Amino acid sequence: MKSRKRSLFSRSLDKVEMIGNALPHPATIFALLAFSVVIVSAIGAALGLTALHPGTGETITVRSLLTGEGVRWMFEHVEDNFVRFPPLGLVLVAMIGIGVAEGSGLITVLIRALVLKAPKRLITMAIVMAGVLSHLASEAGYVVLIPLGAVIFLALGRHPMAGLAAAFAGVSGGFGANFLIGSVDPVLAGLTQTAAQIIDPSIKINVAVNFYFMFVSALMIVVVGTFVTEKIVEPRLGKYRGTEQAIEMEQLTETERKGILWAGVSVFLVVAAFVITVVPENGLLRIPGEEVLHSSFFNGMITAIMVFFLIPGLVYGVVTGSIRSDKDGIKQMISSMSHLATYIVLVFFAAQFVYYFGYSNLGLIIAIEGADFLSHIGLTGIPLMLAFIVVSAIINMFMGSASAKWAIMAPVFVPMFMLMGYHPALTQMVFRIGDSLTNVITPMMSYFALIVAFAEKYDEDYGIGTIISTMLPYSIVFAIFWTLLLILWMVFGLPVGPDGPIHYIQN
Repeated sequence: MKSRKRSLFSRSLDKVEMIGNALPHPATIFALLAFSVVIVSAIGAALGLTALHPGTGETITVRSLLTGEGVRWMFEHVEDNFVRFPPLGLVLVAMIGIGVAEGSGLITVLIRALVLKAPKRLITMAIVMAGVLSHLASEAGYVVLIPLGAVIFLALGRHPMAGLAAAFAGVSGGFGANFLIGSVDPVLAGLTQTAAQIIDPSIKINVAVNFYFMFVSALMIVVVGTFVTEKIVEPRLGKYRGTEQAIEMEQLTETERKGILWAGVSVFLVVAAFVITVVPENGLLRIPGEEVLHSSFFNGMITAIMVFFLIPGLVYGVVTGSIRSDKDGIKQMISSMSHLATYIVLVFFAAQFVYYFGYSNLGLIIAIEGADFLSHIGLTGIPLMLAFIVVSAIINMFMGSASAKWAIMAPVFVPMFMLMGYHPALTQMVFRIGDSLTNVITPMMSYFALIVAFAEKYDEDYGIGTIISTMLPYSIVFAIFWTLLLILWMVFGLPVGPDGPIHYIQN
């Protein structure tokens, strides 16, 4: 009976993949989605669809893209939409450094060292954990770790898509979990505090207000993510039969060891330089009067990532002889960019879709109406929080930015739940759970096009259906365990973080 259920689940995922991959090329899909937004915006405007913004009280109306103003906006903003789409610049800048680290041979030799030395049983767990920790570096996990997970698995003779999925699950599925405070915490806490002060002007929400629950959630994500990868995803994928070649696992030469040693020294010096310029209050990368998390270092994290790869890559190349002049380094940068052609085309159409969606106000109205629906169905206690998870997860399918969603939802739910006796810290944490669950299966996630491009490297037939069917088990199992964890937390009345109790007592 048990194997039949598993077989049924596997067949369901195959069906999802088949349907998804039967669709046109991902770039074509994004183009069609952009076109559909144009049509739906015109229909919505003609029907007079509106929503009341809970934060500003402003009436939000659908803006048609088929009016003279809308057509002119589309015509004028094609280039602007493409160029200012955040994932494009972030990936291109990061690849300057990564290209040198890869072209010089540093990344290859480090993977060989990892595969040769690390316990094979812990590789999957290490990749998922690295994904969770990558939130500290904002977008680094998407750009660096996810493709690296695939490379490591292929080097071990395992299916590269399983490695990609494990990293993606940690980076994106575990977005509401971490072992440390990340860059998103101050943003969410600030929005929560502003919303909470509608009820209690004196209330303060600190950036670590979800830390206890986040820490335990991170442990859960690592364990469950490892289980799903090894027991569900990898068996379903089977043996990799693509043409991509694995890195050969020869023992390291003396020259390579010397290169790693000096590259390590350069990493230490780079980190030391960052510490000196960021930690002191008068540090060069500190903004006067601002905390470390609001420093230029964190605001420009992608630059730090580029430098973190570029310097060791150059040092390794010089020591081992793979870089003999500036021309060699530039060639490696150019080579890394040449592999991004598919991604760049995808981003062009994805950017148009996302910005059309934003211009039309369709995403904003869907989010507001979803929040309003939940506020009127009359649930309380644990069922209320579970319903909030569902609504947050659904809204995430239409709006990619966590801070943008929370800016809309916080003014509704934080005051409402406070009046029902629940602390803003709990409301914020429950939102983060729901927001995380559908991150790995929504094309609205900014980096979804990049994930598709990574997958196509291993099989040109891989598409949106492959990604969704591969990641769906993580979404489902994470939902089950995160829900159970939240229920236990609420039953025992544990604080979700420092100064973050479950219940709010109005003064």
